[in-house]
Amino acid sequence: MTEHPRLHSIPGGRDDRPSRADQDGEPLWREVLGHQLRTLRKEQRETLVETAGRAGVSPQYLSEVERGRKEPSSEMIAALAGALGTSLGGLTEQVADELRARRRRAAMLRSMAAGTDREFARRAPQSGTAPTLMLLAA
Repeated sequence: MTEHPRLHSIPGGRDDRPSRADQDGEPLWREVLGHQLRTLRKEQRETLVETAGRAGVSPQYLSEVERGRKEPSSEMIAALAGALGTSLGGLTEQVADELRARRRRAAMLRSMAAGTDREFARRAPQSGTAPTLMLLAA
């Protein structure tokens, strides 16, 4: 009989769990913040090391923030925003705009799916073999 080694998660290690957006459709604020920070940094053609150095954080920490894995303090967000040439208020507005846009897109997709399901049901033969619609996300 072979004994299998026990696997334990390492504190601070890589978290392979799906994001909340994958689970229930609405992303966490920190995930959208991280996406916005990475977008700003890449638009300026900067490396993690350059931006992190100006913000006074490690490149590893900035990477975790950009991936939505860390919940930075307001002081840290202000430092990152300043390092990227924007303000805390400006960055917050960008994150809020992105959250609203994502919510609108999700509502539109739900509405389209519901309307399409009703249309298929209306046109389906009465034999009970109505076609099923499957929406795939890219």
